[in-house]
Parts: sequence; structure tokens; C-alpha cells
Amino acid sequence: MTFEEFTQSLSQHSPPKNLSLALQALWYAHQGDWNKAHDLADSKDENGGAWVHAYLHREEGDQWNAEYWYRRARKPVFKGSLEEEWTYIAKALIS
Repeated sequence: MTFEEFTQSLSQHSPPKNLSLALQALWYAHQGDWNKAHDLADSKDENGGAWVHAYLHREEGDQWNAEYWYRRARKPVFKGSLEEEWTYIAKALIS
């Protein structure tokens, strides 16, 4: 799947079936379903899930918790906007 295909899927009612849990979490985060996104990001202890988990807590405004998850994902705390981070993570997970 390409980033363009992923972003096109955002107009659908559910994410594509072949997405990783981390990408599914990003998909639901974009739809505004924070709880579903959080459950998916938390469901598997992997770097991608931890990275999305960090993003979600940053979106929530819980910086301390976000920083914990950035450390778990071995990623630096993102300094740009939430929209820029969403795109950055999605592109990284797709490639």
C-alpha cells in the first residue's frame, strides 16, 4: 500500500484489511476515534504501536505519557504539528 492509497482509504467506513495494527490505529485517529486508535496501538508491544501510542497521548495533551511512549518506540519527541507527525508516522510505517 502507498501513502496515497492509505490517505484515500480515509474516506471509507473502515480501514483496509491488510493494515498493520499501528496503521489501523493511525487510520482511526484520523477519523477522530481516539479510543479505538488507542486500543489498537496498545494491543501489541511493537515499535510502531508504541510510536502511534506516543502520538495519541501527545494529541490528548498528556506530554509526560507521550514522552514515555516515544522512549518505548525509540523515537525522538516530535516537534512539529500533530498533522505533520501523523503524516510522518504514516509514511514511515508504510515504507
